[in-house]
Amino acid sequence: MGYTRPLTVTDIPVVADLFQRIFRRSDNAPSPDFMDYLGQLYIEDNACAADLPSLVHVAEGGEISGFVGRHVLPMQLGDRPVRAALLSSIMVDERSGDPLAGAKILKAALNGPQDFSFSETASEVSMRMWKHLGGIALPSYSLDWIRVIRPAAFALENAGSRYPRLSLFKQFASRTDNLFQRRMSPDRLRWLGVSAKPLTKGGISIREIDQEAFADLFAMMTERFLLRPGWSHEDISRVISKALEKPEFGHPAFCAVLNRIEEPVGGFFYHWRPQMTARIVQILAAPPHEEAVLDAAIAHAAMKGASAVRGRTQPFLMEAMLGKRIAFINSASSVLHCRDPHIRQAIQSGDSFLNGLAGEQWSRLIGGRFG
Repeated sequence: MGYTRPLTVTDIPVVADLFQRIFRRSDNAPSPDFMDYLGQLYIEDNACAADLPSLVHVAEGGEISGFVGRHVLPMQLGDRPVRAALLSSIMVDERSGDPLAGAKILKAALNGPQDFSFSETASEVSMRMWKHLGGIALPSYSLDWIRVIRPAAFALENAGSRYPRLSLFKQFASRTDNLFQRRMSPDRLRWLGVSAKPLTKGGISIREIDQEAFADLFAMMTERFLLRPGWSHEDISRVISKALEKPEFGHPAFCAVLNRIEEPVGGFFYHWRPQMTARIVQILAAPPHEEAVLDAAIAHAAMKGASAVRGRTQPFLMEAMLGKRIAFINSASSVLHCRDPHIRQAIQSGDSFLNGLAGEQWSRLIGGRFG
């Protein structure tokens, strides 16, 4: 009934074709640009490892019928280095005739030399497979949060994906939102909309910074967690560089959030386009400034003219989101497979830094565009 083996360079065209049919629901041939990127991502990337390769499932007839991506995520549990396997893009060709191919390839991916396995993009089907193999869902890591800033633009953006002709009303939506925002009080929260001049309280200020400064901030702000990325400054900069190019989401922006004596208390990295949803890659915050940093991220996106802000939840931000007129959706779930009780406890208790850059948000498969 088939077998599982490591991905090779020669498999990339077939895997790209699976992506097209399963994830993009298209019968068009994958572009050379897309195939090149998959090769870089799953064969050449510095997070690839010989003992933790991505895997393919080969059906009885010899054709590739499934795939799972794996990357190494070095972590620190206190002073102890641990190794995570970041799993992504689990897919199976249903035409192969092997109903167990998905479970087989996932089982092989979980049974490697890693200390734990993690994914933040599990579908309902793959989450059931993770649970069947001893994994658990992580609810507080599994939600996307959305704060609407410009309601007319936000409504048009979401309807326009199905009805492209609605883009003709962009100017009307912009004028409507401008009028609505001018009439809003900065200190009054509404479900639909943020004031044109949102407040930052307690002497908090926002400063736009560069990528290297954000890497420094990342190292500083993740020290608070028992389980955190075990990256050097060079590693952090490299991961950030991979997350820069997301043309579907817009321009990258890095910001530090400062207190009244201009000490950093947090920061954020996101992509934005006017009248479109800003997409958060990473929020960082030092306790007890989570609420101030979240307010600053929303205020900065409002200043840029974004229609909304959207990001992924992390447990340390959840309390700060209460009462902020933030909506939550579950578009994909974070899942964990781990036999080490200390690692498992750190993650389930929220004393860990996962998702965002320590997840899959750096990949161009999220927000990328290919010829």
